[in-house]
Amino acid sequence: MHPSESVPFFITRVLAYCLNYQEGLEFSAGISEPDDPAIQVKGLTGQIELWIDIGNPAAKRIHKAAKSAKQVKIYTHKDIRKLVEDFKEEKVHKLEELGLYSMDQKFLNAVGATLERDNHWEMTLNEGELYVGVGKESFQCRIVPYSFTAEGG
Repeated sequence: MHPSESVPFFITRVLAYCLNYQEGLEFSAGISEPDDPAIQVKGLTGQIELWIDIGNPAAKRIHKAAKSAKQVKIYTHKDIRKLVEDFKEEKVHKLEELGLYSMDQKFLNAVGATLERDNHWEMTLNEGELYVGVGKESFQCRIVPYSFTAEGG
């Protein structure tokens, strides 16, 4: 956990990593390097195949990401409506292809309250429902996707 991260941001970042796990997936220097995504997959040529941002990134940042990466996803622990408004106003590139997912703040805080120096989680995703087991405790959250359409949402 980076010192500048809030607990909900950190938990969202870790869960986004787990939910998108694939070969080559890595935490980038996105927290220390503001031009990098929080999580990424780079192809053999060095192009970013998958760009994942956390929180409420600026529309201009996502516009730039959508032009350079093959796929862009955002996992937010904040009000998704603000992101949607900003992205529509700024005319983000390939808006309809953007993956935008919302996680419940109470769920993130509850999982965050279990954090220790060494953490072991069991995760299951079933039809949009995420279950996280931490020791004897269990937490549940609906991963809410937002779909942009050509008509505007």
